[in-house]
Amino acid sequence: MDAAEGDAPVSPLGRSSHTAFIDNNTLYVWGGYQVVDGEDVMLPSDEIWLCDLDSGTWERREITGDIPPALSGFCGAHVHSTFYIFGGCSSVGYTNQMFSVDLAEPCCSWKEVTDTKGTTPSPRNKHSCWVHRDRLIYFGGYGCKTIGEVRNRSSSSFFMDEMSWTTIGDTLFRCWGWNNEVHVFDPQTATWSLPQIQGPTPAPRDSHASALLGNKGYISGSVELAELDLFCLDLETWTWSQFNTCSYCSPLGRSMHTMTPTSDHTLFIYGGLGVDGNTLNDAWQYNTVKKEWTQMVHPHKDKPRVCHTACLGSDGDVVVFGGSSKLCILMDSVALLRTPSQHHCRDVIIFQTQPYSLFRLCEDFMGKNPELFGKQLNWLPSKLRSRVDKRVAFFSNMKPVLTD
Repeated sequence: MDAAEGDAPVSPLGRSSHTAFIDNNTLYVWGGYQVVDGEDVMLPSDEIWLCDLDSGTWERREITGDIPPALSGFCGAHVHSTFYIFGGCSSVGYTNQMFSVDLAEPCCSWKEVTDTKGTTPSPRNKHSCWVHRDRLIYFGGYGCKTIGEVRNRSSSSFFMDEMSWTTIGDTLFRCWGWNNEVHVFDPQTATWSLPQIQGPTPAPRDSHASALLGNKGYISGSVELAELDLFCLDLETWTWSQFNTCSYCSPLGRSMHTMTPTSDHTLFIYGGLGVDGNTLNDAWQYNTVKKEWTQMVHPHKDKPRVCHTACLGSDGDVVVFGGSSKLCILMDSVALLRTPSQHHCRDVIIFQTQPYSLFRLCEDFMGKNPELFGKQLNWLPSKLRSRVDKRVAFFSNMKPVLTD
């Protein structure tokens, strides 16, 4: 099922590497970039887009205040009504700034989060975040550190990019690379902390996928392995564990994909950039109890996605927005080359992961076929009629919008 803006008066631009979350069956979308004439162009920081998932209609909301710089590779998180972004890369380099905005306020205003306690993580991008007990728990990413910071950390927590460093004279001053650090930020006390981590730690990485199930945070991908790896961090004991799966029934290794919790013990994986260099269109579910992968049959084989977002919607739906449908990495003997045209998407794709209730089935049937009911729709109670009207709008707005 594809929900696009169709002929609606407003709709967001296609984009990649944005952030999104769902609250009260409304999809919120912020940030991201497009490729214009071969160059990455960051989308505005002073707006956020809202999609009513009942009707499929979009609304643009302005955000004033301490507007963040144009960012790529930032990490977004939503705690109650407050939206946070942390890190990323701007025109002047990597950052470890944090900004927040209360979206429940009538006039939304960005605030830079300053005067924090504890040690702020080093600048980074393409990291991930779990929200657990109203805390923001960040993992991994690629960024820069001073030599002093590298020496003060475990040698296994930071992998230096041998092609990237700066020197002052003959002295190495700053270097770039990947990390597997876990940092916790408590918004109530504005405090950063570093928990004591145990267990088999994942290799340093960026561009991975993450999801929260109960008290456990999961990460997968980014590392160039033939099969997709999967690690779990117990957020009570701060202990890592790794899931070992058989190679013949595991997804292809990938990065820039999404992982979404769909039940108390199930994770949904979609798309990403495969280790073969191509954008993927496969969907998988992982059962954390049975410890096994299952490939899903779905109707969106013509919609490969990378650098997209995926959120858990109503009735177990996974709601995918944006991303690129044709990102391809070309390899030569010297470097990895990204194709200049990325075909950024602006449609919403919905994956059904469980049987719908009879009420949902009836509601959708009426929304798809209002002409069958004539005046009978007028007999419905006002609240139910309003819901059906939204579903009519939703299905009437359904037109494929693959790329800009």
